[in-house]
Amino acid sequence: MREAMFIKKNADKWQEYQQVPTDNPDEMAERFVTLIDDLSYAKTFYPRSKVTRWINGIAGGIYQSIYKNKKEKYSRIFRFWSLELPLVVRKHHRIFLFAFCIFLTFVLIGIFSARQDEGFIRTILGDDYVDMTQDNIDKGDPFGVYKDSSPFTMFIRIAFNNIAVAFKMFVGGLSLGIFTTMAMWSNGLMLGTFEQMFFAKGLGFESIMVIWVHGTLEISAIVIAAAAGYVLANGILFPGTYTRLTSFKRGAKDSVKIIISLVPVFIVAAFFESYVTHLMSATYDKQSNIGMPVWLSAIILTGSLSFIVWYYIIYPIRLSRKGYSIKPDGIIHRLKKAYV
Repeated sequence: MREAMFIKKNADKWQEYQQVPTDNPDEMAERFVTLIDDLSYAKTFYPRSKVTRWINGIAGGIYQSIYKNKKEKYSRIFRFWSLELPLVVRKHHRIFLFAFCIFLTFVLIGIFSARQDEGFIRTILGDDYVDMTQDNIDKGDPFGVYKDSSPFTMFIRIAFNNIAVAFKMFVGGLSLGIFTTMAMWSNGLMLGTFEQMFFAKGLGFESIMVIWVHGTLEISAIVIAAAAGYVLANGILFPGTYTRLTSFKRGAKDSVKIIISLVPVFIVAAFFESYVTHLMSATYDKQSNIGMPVWLSAIILTGSLSFIVWYYIIYPIRLSRKGYSIKPDGIIHRLKKAYV
């Protein structure tokens, strides 16, 4: 093709690209690919021509725009926590409810079984742990297990252990949710049996005020991690109108975002257990009951529960009612007119 014909055929397009920039990432990418094709042709047949430098300049401008838009600063992190993650959670609220109901059922089974047969407690928690706890109760130090280590050592060990448990819940989704359910069964029975053991000894209130200072975040995070595993399993089992591979990728992407949200939750829970619960158990006696003012323990417990309920239930619903939604491609949309 002669150079004059090549210019005549594409000049209007190049001028539009140069004079009418776009912020749409898809259109920007399409323009860049088109210019690269034109530039390759021009360099091959008209290497010294001004038109080659012209095309190169337009392509360079678009490349710089793409590179600039690729820089994700603090606003991207804020957007993830304030919009993207809550909308992902909202999309899977039914699965969250399912995970909660499953876990609550297992906890109730643990409580009922422990009430019917005290030997069940030893079966679930182990003879060594039950004997140690009973010995501590007899000595007037029922929560002595929480003051055996240095706070920092406890913090590191507990944080990594909790994150590992959450990761197993998540990966269990690859087994179509079977391993996730098994992990829920184990943890639910342990929790129900553990609480029944203290309530049977007349220490139910104290166990709530001491143990649930960190347990509120810890147990909530375990249920949310299980929900992430079920989201992954749901993507495999119920692809809908998508191919199974595409559905799996979408489920995996959403479940990973949910798991990421639990890392700071587990860290705070580990801090509460290794420092606050450690302090409460270290100063526990029959006169002060829990080793710190009940109102302070209640504030921490209530604040932890309020955060979980607000961020994972109320806030996502409010965003949805304001018209926000997240599409399969991850782009967040908002309706012009919010609905209630």
